[in-house]
Amino acid sequence: MDAYRATIDETADMLADRVRDLRQPYSGASLAELRDLVDGVDLDTPLGSTGAALHEVGKLYLDHAIWFHEPTYLAHLNCPVALPAISAELLLAAVNTSVDTWDQSATGTLIERRMIDWTTARIGFGPTADGVFTSGGTQSNLHGLLLAREAALAGSTDRAADLPRLRILATTESHFSVGKSAGVLGLARDAVVPVATDGTGRMDPEALVDTVEELRDSGLLPMAVVATAGTTDLGCVDPLRAIGVACRHQRVWLHVDAAYGCGLLVSRRRRHLIDGIELADSVTVDFHKSFFQPVSSSAILVADGSTMRRIAVHADYLNPRTATVPNQVDKSLQTTRRFDALKLWMTLRTMGADQLGEMFDTVVDRAQETFRRLTADPDFEVAAVPTLSTVLFRYRPPWLTADDCDRLMPRLRARLFDSGVAIIAGTTLGRHYWLKFTLLNPDTNGEHIRSVLELIRRTARDLLDEEWDCDPAIEPATVAAGGA
Repeated sequence: MDAYRATIDETADMLADRVRDLRQPYSGASLAELRDLVDGVDLDTPLGSTGAALHEVGKLYLDHAIWFHEPTYLAHLNCPVALPAISAELLLAAVNTSVDTWDQSATGTLIERRMIDWTTARIGFGPTADGVFTSGGTQSNLHGLLLAREAALAGSTDRAADLPRLRILATTESHFSVGKSAGVLGLARDAVVPVATDGTGRMDPEALVDTVEELRDSGLLPMAVVATAGTTDLGCVDPLRAIGVACRHQRVWLHVDAAYGCGLLVSRRRRHLIDGIELADSVTVDFHKSFFQPVSSSAILVADGSTMRRIAVHADYLNPRTATVPNQVDKSLQTTRRFDALKLWMTLRTMGADQLGEMFDTVVDRAQETFRRLTADPDFEVAAVPTLSTVLFRYRPPWLTADDCDRLMPRLRARLFDSGVAIIAGTTLGRHYWLKFTLLNPDTNGEHIRSVLELIRRTARDLLDEEWDCDPAIEPATVAAGGA
């Protein structure tokens, strides 16, 4: 125990020292520099003490980590983590609980089940609901679509013939894991059928019904509709109630991917944005996004718990059919599985759902403020009004052509990353390249946003000056206008 305490204390001290001295989200070290650091370690010659190994890891990892809690980290759906969840991580890692069977977890299983019940109640599911924690949104989406596949084939007399006929309906804004899941599930290469949107990135319910009927008229089997509550790029929330009503009328499984938008479940100001989510058959939530939990913390929730038993497999040594205790492995795709539910439990018991909801509302507020700032600045172009906390924009003063802007934006983003001062994301929308702010840090304020936008403006002008020096196709007058 003395060694345990000493190790924990030394680790905490080193981490606290690093965090205290941080001034930007990344060191700015190059790939070549970091590769040399890592490759220079002789893994066959141990250092002999945990302290020495910690010192080495501090230089290899902590000095060059990407720090999501820094307010100028604005790139992906990564959040700063709640302190109660970090204490839970320490406990669950030290005890090393696996929540696949009762005899490996005991109250760990019961705590996870309470967290599932709490979440399904927030969704609006009834008493038959169930679910299980997963490694992330990709696994949760796969799990939901696996259950949809089994439901669609439940009455089939020839699975081999019916499997290639199954189709998944989703918009082009849905998560890439939908297509990946179709491949894993053995569906046809063209199994994911695009549904038209309403022009703002949201699924069109009327187009959905038309597409379902067209598929059936063609002899195909609509297996599932995937609606999204928080698309990765635009943060769009599909009209869940209208889609849910359509899916029930058409007798098609509805899976709602709320990996990003699940924070709305605890929002006191924006819960209405996901009205109708209770009509889903399955729902993905990522607590490690908008509930401010450490990776990993995700779950798949179902309205009818009996559907999860369709994929249960029993082993006499693990979860025999005669078991009288709850075994979570009966409904999980994983066997050995971390006790991730403890992190959410600790967070709720310390902070409460309302505070988590206010934190999520804060980042959505910040996105709207950023949108207003950008639309008032003639140097910037914005793709759409934000729904959640992502903002797509680009530096494009009136004199800069669309083609030149498309060439400039990826280079600008890379230049910012190389500096380490700010990290932003990028994506393609409407055949053009956009920068993206993903706001998931409640401590990121308007001044941070202003400073990053000014950094983007200066960096863009520097890059244009450099390109004019080496590319005579850009007129000097154009560059002069940009530098004014």
